[in-house]
Amino acid sequence: MLWELTNDRPLYIQLIEHIKLLILSGEYEAGQPFPSVRELALNANVNPNTMQRALAELEREGLLINERTNGRKITGDASMIRAMREDLANAKLCQLKEELGRLGFNSEEQLAFITSRWDSCSAE
Repeated sequence: MLWELTNDRPLYIQLIEHIKLLILSGEYEAGQPFPSVRELALNANVNPNTMQRALAELEREGLLINERTNGRKITGDASMIRAMREDLANAKLCQLKEELGRLGFNSEEQLAFITSRWDSCSAE
């Protein structure tokens, strides 16, 4: 897992976003055990306290469940994960619509542009 962290925003916010994307994209499946704070902090090259702060926020959001004796796991609520995934996709779509609007594309032009270029976009 590649951690692309920058200095322009708080690290714990970037960690939350990155981990959330991993969960919502299905890289971590619902109900699956989640790596330890130390393991994640080492992989991300951040202080364990910073990683703990990010994971605590993901617990508050309900994506992670802390089982005291078994560590953390991904929530088993697949419908919640699906809804959060759709919300994130919608936010990104709205952001794209806004950016295309700033470039001078009206709604019809935006749809035509996206449709005409859709297949040329590479999936990562």
